[in-house]
Amino acid sequence: MTRRSLLLAAGALSGTRLSRAKTEGIPWTQWGGPNRNFTTQASGIKSTWPASGPRVIWKRPLGEGYSAPSIDGGALYTMYGKPGSEVVTAVDAASGKTLWEQANTISFRSDAAQDMGNGPYAAPLIVGDRLITTGVTGRLQCFDRKSGKVLWAHSLWSDYDGNRLMYGYASSPIAFRDTVIVPSGGKGKSTMAFRVADGSVAWAKGAIQNVYSSPLLISVDGSEQLVELMDGLVFGLNPHNGDLQWQFPFKAAYGIAVATPVWCPGNLLFVSAEYGAGSVMLRLARNGNQTKASEVWNSNRLRLHHGNAMYVGGTLYFTSGGKGSQAILSAVDAASGKILWQERSIEKATFVWADNKLITLDQDGKLLLANPSPKGFQVTASAQLLSNLSWTPPALVGTTLYLRDRKTLMAVDLS
Repeated sequence: MTRRSLLLAAGALSGTRLSRAKTEGIPWTQWGGPNRNFTTQASGIKSTWPASGPRVIWKRPLGEGYSAPSIDGGALYTMYGKPGSEVVTAVDAASGKTLWEQANTISFRSDAAQDMGNGPYAAPLIVGDRLITTGVTGRLQCFDRKSGKVLWAHSLWSDYDGNRLMYGYASSPIAFRDTVIVPSGGKGKSTMAFRVADGSVAWAKGAIQNVYSSPLLISVDGSEQLVELMDGLVFGLNPHNGDLQWQFPFKAAYGIAVATPVWCPGNLLFVSAEYGAGSVMLRLARNGNQTKASEVWNSNRLRLHHGNAMYVGGTLYFTSGGKGSQAILSAVDAASGKILWQERSIEKATFVWADNKLITLDQDGKLLLANPSPKGFQVTASAQLLSNLSWTPPALVGTTLYLRDRKTLMAVDLS
C-alpha cells in the first residue's frame, strides 16, 4: 500500500467513523480510547442498574494477560498468553466469538509470572484497515484487520537492541500520520517510528532506556509533541523526526514507571509512579520553536503504581499507593497538588469518563458508576462482574462497555 492510498483509506475511515458515531458510538482504536485520555463522547448511559448489575451481552474465557481491548467496525482486538505462546485475537464485538487468531512462540517468563501472570500488557492499535500490536517480548507486528494476515513484523529487543524489562514489554503503540511510534530503549534508537505501509524505519532517536509507560501525543500551543516517560526522564519529542523538544528528570526505582502521563488544560502535564518517584505536575511553555518544562508542584505522598489517572473539571482522580501500602482512591486539585479527599474503600482502579459519569473498575472486578467531585465520590451503581487482578482499563463504544480481568473477557450494556 502506498502512502497516498494509506492516507486515502484513513480519510475514508474518518468519514465512516462520523456516521457510525451516531448509531454505534465512536470507535475505541487505541490505548486510552479516541483521544488517548480514557474519555469518549458517549451518551445514553444510565446512572443506575438493577441489583443484578448491567445486562451482560456476552462473557467468555480468554487466556492470560492485561492487554486492553480496541474496538472498531464490529470487531474487538486484544492479546492473551498461554504456556509458551502469545496470541493476537480478533473477536466479534456483538457476540464475543473469535474471528481470527495469530500466535507466536515465546520463551520469556516475567519475574511476577507466578502471582500476576506473564502478560501481554499493551493495547492493540487500529490504523485504517491495519492492526498493530506490541507483545511482551517486544515483538512489533502489523496485521490485516480483516484476515489476520501478518503484513510486517520487527523485534524491538533483538532487531534493535531494545532494553529487556523484567516484567516484559508493556508500551502501547501510538499512530502519528503515516507512522507508528514505539519506545524501544536501544542505544541511538530509544524511540522509533515505523511506516505503517511497509514497516520501514522512518526515524530512530535517543539513548534512554524504556520502562512500562505508553507515549502520548499533545499540542503545546500548536506544536505537535510526543510525550514519553522513560527510565529517569519525562520528555517531549518532535513526532515528525524524533528531535528532543524538552526534558525533565523523573526517576522510579527499578524502572517501574507504568502510568501514562496526563495532559491537562493550561499546558499542564501530570506524571506519577510508585517506587519512590511520587508525582510531579509540569507546565510546558513554548517560545518560538523552543519548549520549556517547569515544575508546578510535586508530592511524595501521591504515587500511581499502574492504571490510569483521570482529569475531570480541574481535579485528578486516581488510586495512589499499592506497593507495601493500601492503594487509596484520591482526588487531587490539578493546579496546586492539594489532596481534596481520599476513599479507602476503593483500592487499585481504572477509569473511563463518559456522559458525565466516571466508569470505575476496581482490581477485584467490581464495576461502579460514580459522580466524582472535589467534595466526594458519589457511587450510583455497582456490580461484581469479574475477579481478582482486574487491572485492565475498560473500553467504551456507544453504551457497550468491554471489560477483562486476567483470564475473562466480557461486554455489558450500560443503557
